[in-house]
Amino acid sequence: MGWIVAVIAVAAAVAAAARAQSAARSEYLALTRAELAERQSKAAEARTAALTDEIRQLARKRIPAVALALSHPTARVPGLREAADVDGDAARLLTEAVQAARTAVVEERGRVDAAARAAMRGTSAKIQSLLNQSQQLLHELQHEYDDPRILQLDFRNELALRRTQSTAVLCDAWPGLARRNSPLVEIVLGAQSRVAGYERIKVANHLRDERLALVARAAEPLAIALAELLANATAYSHPDTDVQVTVQQSGGRGAFLVVDDAGIGMDDDALDRARALLAGPSEVLLTELGDPPQTGFAVVGRLVVQYGFSCHIEASPFGGMRTILRVPAHLLTVLEDDRTLSALAPKPVQAQATSSASAPAGPEPAPAPRPAGGHPAELPSRRRRAPRPTPARPAPAAVTPDREKVSRTPEEAGASWAALQQGTLNGRSTAGRPTAPAPDDPATQDDQSDRNDRNDRGDDET
Repeated sequence: MGWIVAVIAVAAAVAAAARAQSAARSEYLALTRAELAERQSKAAEARTAALTDEIRQLARKRIPAVALALSHPTARVPGLREAADVDGDAARLLTEAVQAARTAVVEERGRVDAAARAAMRGTSAKIQSLLNQSQQLLHELQHEYDDPRILQLDFRNELALRRTQSTAVLCDAWPGLARRNSPLVEIVLGAQSRVAGYERIKVANHLRDERLALVARAAEPLAIALAELLANATAYSHPDTDVQVTVQQSGGRGAFLVVDDAGIGMDDDALDRARALLAGPSEVLLTELGDPPQTGFAVVGRLVVQYGFSCHIEASPFGGMRTILRVPAHLLTVLEDDRTLSALAPKPVQAQATSSASAPAGPEPAPAPRPAGGHPAELPSRRRRAPRPTPARPAPAAVTPDREKVSRTPEEAGASWAALQQGTLNGRSTAGRPTAPAPDDPATQDDQSDRNDRNDRGDDET
């Protein structure tokens, strides 16, 4: 009987031990689950915090940096700060968000720029039409009224017209002026007349063929491009310095227009930017040209792409910058012999050298005969400070000596024609007199330069 009780007691003890072990194991499992849940909760909180920080950085730094990098390629765009705490899907979605924001900004910038170009293109066309009408009216007024302010208005109208043309070209519009085949040197003079500092521009003609010309479709675009380069050279150089323009012809490679200034030059970043614009990039946004916009090189680059020119800029031996505008051979032609060149166009340097070298070989001209009174019996004419001998004539007559053909501005040319007209009128008014006025008469002693100073308004009184 006792052993039964012992067995029962042992069995009860074993059961109690099993229950205790099971309870302990359950408690351990519960603790383990609690710790695991706590760790998972902490990890989830960390991932949530990291994702929140990445989203915050995306909104505050990454997307603005992407927008800035579109205008400034050197700007740095930050990446994920804590990539280890963000799982693969979240990191991929964040990267896609950055790319989507960039695409949206690019498309919106393109739409805004296209709208701005369209508005400026339409406005430029209307303004250009009005300026052309004003120019025609001013030319008519110059022949009716003797007022130097008309010439000043005409010149300022020309400056406004050039800026309007440049704006139109930058907005992908037609230059707005059609020409026929034009001599290359006349195109250079036309570009010079559109620049505020035109009197500082010195043109050297080194063409082998004086009648080398540009085809009609490229004449006005080349004038616009060269005017922009000249305006840039005069604006960024000292007013007391000259801007040298050299026109050269190079075998089958076409012609070159070289512009040298003694200005302030460019640093490396500005030079790289200028070369990129002159190369004619596929897209130049108006917002990328600065405030106020600096459109000169962008306009030249646009014309380079459209008409096949090429332009290069480098440091000049004069201390400033040198720009080389190349005209390809297929845009060049030669004018017919019956086409008269402008009197203002500079002669080729070789022709001038040949003319000056052969001039002393001629016979020395004899002085004109004088009557007994000691004064020449001829009509009053303009005199120079350094008198030149005149060839002998059988009868007294007005002699018109050959003048050196030098490059003159439009104002100087107008003044010369006005002085010639005044001399003719004075000669007609005194044609009935027996002898010419006395030498001390101011009407006969004024030299050519004084006449030009008094008649710089273009047309004389009639």
